[in-house]
Amino acid sequence: MTTLRLRGGRVVDPTQPTDDVRDLCVRDGRITTLDPRDTVDAEIDIGGCIVMAGGIDLHTHIGGGKMNLARLLLPESHRANGNPIALPTNPLELASCGGCAPGTLATGYRYVEMGYTAAFEPAMIASNARQAHMEMGDTPILDHGAYVMLGNDEFFLKLLSEGGESGRNFETIRDYMGWTLNATKAMGVKVVNPAGISAFKFNQRKLDVDENHVHWQVTPRQVVHSLARALRELGVPHPLHIHGSNLGVAGNIESTLETIRALEGLPAHLTHIQFHAYGTEGPKRFSSAALQLAEAVNAHPNISIDVGQIMFGQTVTASGDTMRQHAQSGLASPRKWSVGDIECEAGCGVVPFRYREQSFVNALQWVIGLEIFLLVTDPWRVVLTTDHPNGGPFTSYPHLIRLLMDRSFRAEQLAKLHPEVAANCALSSITRELTLREIATMTRAAPARLLGLTDRGHLGAGAAADIAVYREQADREAMFTTPDYVFKDGVQVARAGRITAVPVGGTHFVAPDYDRGIEKTLRKHLSAHGSVDFDHIAIGHDELCSCCNGGRLLPTACFESAP
Repeated sequence: MTTLRLRGGRVVDPTQPTDDVRDLCVRDGRITTLDPRDTVDAEIDIGGCIVMAGGIDLHTHIGGGKMNLARLLLPESHRANGNPIALPTNPLELASCGGCAPGTLATGYRYVEMGYTAAFEPAMIASNARQAHMEMGDTPILDHGAYVMLGNDEFFLKLLSEGGESGRNFETIRDYMGWTLNATKAMGVKVVNPAGISAFKFNQRKLDVDENHVHWQVTPRQVVHSLARALRELGVPHPLHIHGSNLGVAGNIESTLETIRALEGLPAHLTHIQFHAYGTEGPKRFSSAALQLAEAVNAHPNISIDVGQIMFGQTVTASGDTMRQHAQSGLASPRKWSVGDIECEAGCGVVPFRYREQSFVNALQWVIGLEIFLLVTDPWRVVLTTDHPNGGPFTSYPHLIRLLMDRSFRAEQLAKLHPEVAANCALSSITRELTLREIATMTRAAPARLLGLTDRGHLGAGAAADIAVYREQADREAMFTTPDYVFKDGVQVARAGRITAVPVGGTHFVAPDYDRGIEKTLRKHLSAHGSVDFDHIAIGHDELCSCCNGGRLLPTACFESAP
């Protein structure tokens, strides 16, 4: 039994009523309560520091085939002026590099150095689940999990087209989703451009919320509602993770609002919402719809969001939305891109991109994201993300936090932008500055709650001892870039920006109940239409542990279903 006392830090935990200066004690990897007179194995004075739970990134592309394609497509990001980037000086770090699309090892190191202890891959294809788990398992220290993509696969669309939402096929859809979650060891379900990836394969170049898929004759409205309803009935804690229709298209705020209406009160999480909050006002027919979006989110407690803030500079967009990635390929910078498909389940589009301060569109995108952060009133339903790497690399989070907490700094950055945007945007008049408690909510407590992780994201007794200790500084970017200490399950893993231990992270997943009778139907379907034998698809617990380098398995309990 090992014990640790962190003495005299200000504990910022949104699940507690106040942020007090107090001792934080750890026993065998868990937060515990000790008498001040009790002896401990180690004690650290953290007076003058802010203590938070380890950060949790709800939506970050860190595993799966698309990220390997992104790394292959940008070899220049792994080199410095034509030469390999210098090897690490820390003997605990193995060689790994990359800027906007870092390797798995660098991903783990850089996250932990900022105080993050968990990250979730939002776009795992079922037929590629093993590779995604192995890639996440190769990412050191971080706990991880993934959302499996559904809603564009032929089996689902066929069931829905035959009356799945209103007839007997709905139960088949629900059981198919339950089987898929179990087979892929996923944490939730994501739908990307509902029915639109499939429609693109039939040469359909757009698909609005109430527009029929040219082949299956179903609409995105039907897709979203049926998936959200099925997840609710399965009792999966994380609601349907929705990458909506018409990503990046001027005027797509109407699609976003219709998607919210389509849910009819069912819980859902709208992801990288900045890319779905565009109007058509102004001389360039491209405008901010952040106010409309924020009003809708504020009025619908069933909706949570992450923002997908864009950050200026080079990045690479990697998405399952082949329809939109193909449409944006002409803007690739540098001029190369890739679009692919696996098993007719979903898609994969990789397009490098550089966001520029003097671009009217890019500057407005930057503004829209910040406006959403500051206009949505409930921080428990807003998660801080850049949709890494689509809006920018996750390493830009400290800069983003400073923008949200420091109005004068925000004004300085705004003044550098395209003059038409800087002069006319609503952001300049927004006075709100987020507090430390709100930042802790958006980066810790809210993601944990949205994922059903009852022992993460807070520092109450019994919680996992995932802890970040930040030296209080007026410059919030410097503060959140390099915490003094980071602990993972009570083990010190970073000290002042240097990795000190590299334990293997655990794997979060759900295992909802479902009618096993679906397996007979799926076996027949896959024998005719799949390339992998049905008996080889499901990932068992032992295999999952092996895929993830022997990390702990962390099943998340489902709630009692309520049809």
